[in-house]
Amino acid sequence: MTTTPISYKDAGVDIVAGDALVERIKPLAKKTMREGVLAGIGGFGALFEVPKRYQEPVLVSGTDGVGTKLKLAFEWNMHDTVGIDLVAMSVNDVLVQGAEPLFFLDYFACGKLDVDTAAAVVGGIAKGCELSGCALIGGETAEMPGMYPAGEYDLAGFAVGAVEKSKILTGKDVKPGDVVLGLGSHGVHSNGFSLVRKCIERAESQGTVPATLDGQPFKQAIMAPTRLYVKNVLAALAQHPIKALAHITGGGLLENIPRVLPEGTAAHLVKGSWPQTELFAWLQQTAGIDDIEMNRTFNNGIGMVVVVDAEAAAATAATLRELGESVYEIGRIAEQGAGEQVVVA
Repeated sequence: MTTTPISYKDAGVDIVAGDALVERIKPLAKKTMREGVLAGIGGFGALFEVPKRYQEPVLVSGTDGVGTKLKLAFEWNMHDTVGIDLVAMSVNDVLVQGAEPLFFLDYFACGKLDVDTAAAVVGGIAKGCELSGCALIGGETAEMPGMYPAGEYDLAGFAVGAVEKSKILTGKDVKPGDVVLGLGSHGVHSNGFSLVRKCIERAESQGTVPATLDGQPFKQAIMAPTRLYVKNVLAALAQHPIKALAHITGGGLLENIPRVLPEGTAAHLVKGSWPQTELFAWLQQTAGIDDIEMNRTFNNGIGMVVVVDAEAAAATAATLRELGESVYEIGRIAEQGAGEQVVVA
C-alpha cells in the first residue's frame, strides 16, 4: 500500500509564511532598540542588561491581553491599533509601581497565519513599544490549525520594567487631604468590550449607530488604542512627590483606585469634575446603565489616576499638562467610613 506523504504545510502550518513574518517584523523591532538590549529577535532567548544607572534595581513585570476588543478587530478588519493596546495594558501597569518599562515580548496565536494581518498587529506592538521607550526584544508566533476560526487570532503581552528600590510606589504614604488627579483616556481603551459589543448590536438592530463620536468616525472612536502614559508620568515622577498611581482598567475607577490606597482611607471623587465624552455618553445611554455601573465597567474618561500631596497638586498637574496630558482634579483622599473605598458624589 502506497502512503502519500503529508507535509507540515499540508497539515496547516506554513513555515515559509512564518519566516516571511519574522523578516517583516525585524525592522519594526529594530526601531524599538534601547540601552540594555544585548540580543533581540531571532535567538531562542532575548538578552537584556539592566542599565548601570540603577543602584538597587527592582524588576517589575506585567502581563495582559486585549480581550474581546479583538472580536471587533476581526469583524471590522482593523488590526493596526490592537498591538498598541497590548503594549499599553502591560506597560501602564508596570508604570504604577514607578517603574520604567525596559522590554516587551508578545505572543500571537492563530489558526492560519495571514502575514499581512500579523504584520499589522506586530506593527502596532512595535509602535506601542517605541512610544513607551520599551524594547520589543522577542515573542512567539504560533500557527495552530483547528484552534482558532479563520481570520481570528489571540494576543498576549509581557512587560518587564525596573525601579530603584527606594522609589517604588506602594501608596503607603497616601493620607486624607491628598489630591486625586485624573489623566484623560483615549476612549474605552481595552476593557469593557463585552458590553461595548452588546451596545453596538443593540444600536445596529435599532438603526441608531452614530456616524461619529467625539469628532471621529464611529469605528475609529470605538477602536482608539489605549493611551500610553509612560513617558509623561515618568517625567512627572522625576520632578514631583507623587504618592500613588492607578491604571484604570477592568473594574473602572471603583475597583482600581482602592488597589493603591492604604487601609482606612478612601477616595472621594466629585461627579462632573471631568467631562463625559460623547463616546461614554452614547455607551451609557445605549446600555441604559447608571453612573455606578459606568464607573465600575469603564475608565469613563480617566485612564490613569495620580495621588499627590495637596501642596504639590497644582505643580504636578501643570507639568503633566505641559507634557500633553489632559489633567483634572477629580477628588480627595479622606478617612474611610463604613462605606466603600471609592465614592463618586
